Amino acid sequence: MDLQLCETITNAFGPSGFEGEVAEAVQAALPCASQRDAMQNVYAPFAPLGGKPVVLLDAHMDEVGFMVQSITSNGLVKLVSLGGWVEYNVPAHIFHIRTRNGSTVRAVTASKPPHFLSAAERQAPLSLDSILLDAGVSSREQALALGIEPGCPVAPEAAFSYNEATGFALGKAFDCRLGCACLVELARALHGARLAVDAVAAFSTQEEVGLRGAKVTAEKLRPRLAICLEGTPADDGFTPAGEAQGVLGAGVQIRHRDSSMVAHPGFVEFARTVAQKEGIPHQLAVRTGGGTNGGSIHLAPGGVPTLVLGIPVRYAHTHYGYSAAADYDAALALAGALLRALTPQVVDELCPVVAL
Repeated sequence: MDLQLCETITNAFGPSGFEGEVAEAVQAALPCASQRDAMQNVYAPFAPLGGKPVVLLDAHMDEVGFMVQSITSNGLVKLVSLGGWVEYNVPAHIFHIRTRNGSTVRAVTASKPPHFLSAAERQAPLSLDSILLDAGVSSREQALALGIEPGCPVAPEAAFSYNEATGFALGKAFDCRLGCACLVELARALHGARLAVDAVAAFSTQEEVGLRGAKVTAEKLRPRLAICLEGTPADDGFTPAGEAQGVLGAGVQIRHRDSSMVAHPGFVEFARTVAQKEGIPHQLAVRTGGGTNGGSIHLAPGGVPTLVLGIPVRYAHTHYGYSAAADYDAALALAGALLRALTPQVVDELCPVVAL
């Protein structure tokens, strides 16, 4: 785990639709040439394409955030969500509002002190619509003077850190900035390597609002296979031992199913076989909810066998999450081993060409 790389990419501001700063960090770190499309997706072939089967390596750059909807007369900021937040994770935190001119305004989630709460208010369920931001102003005019206006993106304030004693990293947007950093390291490791496939990294946008960027990258690249590197929700904090499938320190997660995709059994078996052969720690997951870019990529024209490799993240979609460096390293190792093991014959077996 390249800690400096992870710090730079995870600290970057980039809610869905506003991933430009993340894209710049990714492109600056890549060892190979890259291009950006109109949606800010970044494409980076590991080597010049040579007519071999294309394997898409996906990681999404966006993080859950908000957008300014309106400003009240006393200067409080109303929000709409960009991605899936749980209401009770939002209050009592600091956020960054990115203004039209590129400056950042710090704001805190506003709340009524308990001294003023009625009995009914204490019992009322929290809703995202009721959560406002206070940027330290007292009027709409003052907020506007700071550059805050409808359409401004909002993201959590957080800073990356690493505990050498535990091997755990702490920071924001590990879903999926750790996947992005891992994909950059994979490009570095395999840059110029002689592979039997054409490996193309695609750092995608707007995953948190509907897997949108990956729909474009899959259409553009027309891959035969795809591997998604993802920061996946850990469940080891609330699931009994032996039942948890996202355990920090247990290795890279190979996902069989979620609400967006049933993984290709042959590709899953291939990944498990390679992991066992290489001695790479891994864990299996069958999820009843959630989804990844695999949900859109595997439905690209002709169908694309897609594998999701997860780096478990505790407290995903909040200000801060924990991940284990060992799981990150296992994801990097397995992705690299898979690319080295893939041959045109294996690709044809997993994704036969249908000629009608």
